[in-house]
Amino acid sequence: MSQEQAKGRGQGLGQTQGQARGKERRIAVVGILVEDRLRAAPRVNEILSLHADMILGRMGVPYREKDVAVIALIVDGTTDEIGSLTGKLGSLKGVKVRSAVTT
Repeated sequence: MSQEQAKGRGQGLGQTQGQARGKERRIAVVGILVEDRLRAAPRVNEILSLHADMILGRMGVPYREKDVAVIALIVDGTTDEIGSLTGKLGSLKGVKVRSAVTT
């Protein structure tokens, strides 16, 4: 990562991106239900990859009897970062998202 990229992410300055803007980081649990696996799964994985730096843990379970996939995430980020992740996922057809964020 270049020094300019690190500055943009708040790294190297003793701050994380959220702290640089004066926002607290929070831990959250994000539940994702993928109903249209063939169509939505590639895009879901692409979005998760874009937000990989805030994902602490991920568990995916294919529920074949109901033809859905269930993904549980543990994330650490600002409310803006968590909202960006859940908003992008929730905008996909065939994907439902719910989150619980610490206070």
